[in-house]
Amino acid sequence: MNYQLNFADLLNYQDVLLSGLWMTIKLTIVSTIGGVLLGIAGAASRRHRNGFLRRAAACYVELIRNTPFIVQLFFIFFGLPAIGIKMSEIEAGVLAMVINLGAYLTEIIRAGIDATPKGQIEAARTLGLSSRQIFFRIVLPPAFARVYSSVVSQCIIVMLGSAVVSQISVPELTYAANFIQSRNFLSFESYLVAAGFYLVLAFVMRLGLNALGSRAFSREEKPA
Repeated sequence: MNYQLNFADLLNYQDVLLSGLWMTIKLTIVSTIGGVLLGIAGAASRRHRNGFLRRAAACYVELIRNTPFIVQLFFIFFGLPAIGIKMSEIEAGVLAMVINLGAYLTEIIRAGIDATPKGQIEAARTLGLSSRQIFFRIVLPPAFARVYSSVVSQCIIVMLGSAVVSQISVPELTYAANFIQSRNFLSFESYLVAAGFYLVLAFVMRLGLNALGSRAFSREEKPA
């Protein structure tokens, strides 16, 4: 084996690569925010008194967690237009990522909620707090803090899974790498650089979210 690395030719496509990187970052930001909000709503539904909401949330979680992400993506982008629901490739990619992340976070956050001592909830009720106030002020903050590391890990997994949306021509990082190697045939270099960017993104994302969590939940960690 006598392969000579040639990264110099990639410089001609640096704009394409950086544009793909920026698209991946935007997809990650939007899907993380949307997925967390959907996960909180799903977890609340799993513990709601309304039986219909509980069953609907359970069906949603089981459906998403037991089907491949690429099938979910194709269903949204190629399947929904058959019933008149059309969207751009970027909109479909974001929606698929949000729905996928929300299902996993529903179960993660629910686990944190289940660990809440019943005495705290009963004490809040004796103070006259409504169910909504109890959930958002008493239950959710410590529950989210308990499972925060798992939430961060799942968000990173979805960021890495964003490579799949290149299959519907979303111009993100993997799409950029595919485009570059199709022009200069430097597959090894193109995908190696893309992999390096994903590695850096995962590291920075974990570092940033952990720092955000430490700041947000510092009160929860302080002894009473």
